[in-house]
Amino acid sequence: MSGPAAAKRGATTADVVCLGESMVTFLPSQPGRLADVPSFGRAIGGAESNVACALATAGHRAKWVGRVGADGFGDHLVDAIAAYGVDTSAVRRDPDRPTGIYFRTAADRAASTHEVAYYRAGSAASAMSPANVPYEDLLDARILHLTGITAALSADCLSLLRSLTEPRPGRPLISFDVNHRPNLWRTGDEGPGVLLDLARRADLVFVGEDEAEEAWGLRGADAIREALPEPTMLVVKRGPEGATVFSGRRPDPRSSITGRADSSVTTVPALHVDVVAAVGAGDAFAAGFLSATLRELPVRDRVRHGHLMAAAVLTVPGDLTDPPVRSHADELVALDDAAWERLRLGPGWTAAGHAGIDRSPAPQEVHPT
Repeated sequence: MSGPAAAKRGATTADVVCLGESMVTFLPSQPGRLADVPSFGRAIGGAESNVACALATAGHRAKWVGRVGADGFGDHLVDAIAAYGVDTSAVRRDPDRPTGIYFRTAADRAASTHEVAYYRAGSAASAMSPANVPYEDLLDARILHLTGITAALSADCLSLLRSLTEPRPGRPLISFDVNHRPNLWRTGDEGPGVLLDLARRADLVFVGEDEAEEAWGLRGADAIREALPEPTMLVVKRGPEGATVFSGRRPDPRSSITGRADSSVTTVPALHVDVVAAVGAGDAFAAGFLSATLRELPVRDRVRHGHLMAAAVLTVPGDLTDPPVRSHADELVALDDAAWERLRLGPGWTAAGHAGIDRSPAPQEVHPT
């Protein structure tokens, strides 16, 4: 890499900084209602730390910023996230508030039988604010990645996100995943307006077509773009239809990594995936897209890398897994359109070579990423 992007990289301590709450997750030992599950295994979960872990594993300089309790769960979170190669030096410990935890069933999040029990009210992360999260921990990066989940945690957290998304000299590229979670908001009608405002202040926005309809009553990618003309790049995730990217609506003089300044629309089909569990796929998609953005790849290739990173998580039980080796992913991304649409990815496909990949014609059923 050379030119302005290389100079920018050399001037920062991180490629991507991810700010948000991470929690200890308890995964069931067997399917069934939470009331019937006899035991749980411990893992970690959190949209922003998931992105940071995936990016670090893919070879980028990723930093996670958050707050955890001065407790054993906080120790576990920091150690587990750092083990992925993420810089956790800016994580603060709160002596008065606990680390958040949650339990979930084995069922897919979209299933009617899926249950999640959160114990995060009053957590250490919910106390994040402009007063206790130093800007120097967040702004020394090429990309600052935020999500709407953080905005929902407390009024102080919302103030922090509003402050970070204000235009300012030297601001890194702001990546914002809408992540609409209605149950987290303090009032039922507060979230949609706040999320729309934050998205309009970001440079790169990820939003699901389904959540845009739920939150804003918008149907279709074009309607979402009309409501969000400000971001330099808008990524609309469309489930089985893949993803549509609107890019370059306005020039960004701060960085070359958002893409061209002229307007364009790119749609990339989803992959055929033998899904093991859907939790974490959206975070993985964002990580794959951001990874390719840091490499300044074409928009189509950024989306394909997002699909591949999501497919890696979809084919394992948990929120995190090792992504495909970069050379392997690049080979798949370079396939022609017909070969891309014939791919079918199953468990084990990220191993060296092409294990788990079926290049025969795919069936009609398509699993969303």
